[in-house]
Amino acid sequence: MITLEVMYMIKNMEKKYNGITTYKIGEVARRADVNKETVRYYEKRKLIPEPDRRRSGYRIFTQRHIDQIKFIKRAQQLGFTLTEIKELLELRLDEETSCSEIKEEAQQKYQDVSEKIKDLQRIRETLTGLIDSCSEDGPIGDCPILEALEGKNKTGKQLRK
Repeated sequence: MITLEVMYMIKNMEKKYNGITTYKIGEVARRADVNKETVRYYEKRKLIPEPDRRRSGYRIFTQRHIDQIKFIKRAQQLGFTLTEIKELLELRLDEETSCSEIKEEAQQKYQDVSEKIKDLQRIRETLTGLIDSCSEDGPIGDCPILEALEGKNKTGKQLRK
């Protein structure tokens, strides 16, 4: 037997989504080019708004969810972490946020990426030197790559810093 309260909730839900296209999770995942587990994970991390549920228990997703998932994926491609993306989304929803605050976030990410590039270039140079120092002929006990990783040669001692 359906109670009056449940009937009221059903009517409100029908009214709320009247004229709005809704999607099940599989369709959201397909349209956002992610898998269903990603949608569930973003929901769990509160990166997307918690969807309402139908009486059957199915989630009710809208285009807003799809757009937000696409935003998250694009931000990840630029190197933003999910924590940073959540901050960006919160700033986006705050009407008091100025463009300069978003710019600061982007500048900080740029600085982080620049540091990572420097680190990767240093690693590449070190690996190139190690590879070039290996003659391939000697016994494994004389391998300069292993010696460096064990901290037994100059390069290896520098790696510890």
